[in-house]
Amino acid sequence: MPTFTVHEPPPKKGETASAPERFLFVRDGFYFWAFVLAPLWLLAHRLWLTFIGYVLLNIAVGFGLTLIGASSTVKWVVGLLIALVIGFEAGSLWRWTLARRRWRTLGFVVAGDAEMAERRFFGEWAKRNAEAPPSPPAPPEPHYATPVRRGPPTGNDVIGLFPEPGTQR
Repeated sequence: MPTFTVHEPPPKKGETASAPERFLFVRDGFYFWAFVLAPLWLLAHRLWLTFIGYVLLNIAVGFGLTLIGASSTVKWVVGLLIALVIGFEAGSLWRWTLARRRWRTLGFVVAGDAEMAERRFFGEWAKRNAEAPPSPPAPPEPHYATPVRRGPPTGNDVIGLFPEPGTQR
């Protein structure tokens, strides 16, 4: 069964917490469309740095293979391997981008599909919030008395554990 990670976006201005409708469930596993159409999948999910890295990697590998005189079969196999890596690591790349954007990971859910994952997560989330004990009242502010000074300060006043002024150590 697939595993989903649940991510909470940073709150919008004026909010203390993000709305649950904005939570994102990212499946762990192979992403077929990231394998087949990696650049479009990366752009569709707004993974800009990953897209730039993907393009630079393909350019560097293509240039390197051309430089060493690799055959077109080798270039095709290397391109297939890069596509496989993107397909298998698409979820991790997506989570990395969310973490960079300060999205908070709330937990993991094991479910057959995204809809079931949402049901399970929100069911447990609602139970946990309903069962949460009310926060204890804040302790009262401590009341400190002001120090009392008897008379004006003198040159012989000592604070703490220092020796008396003018005496030997």
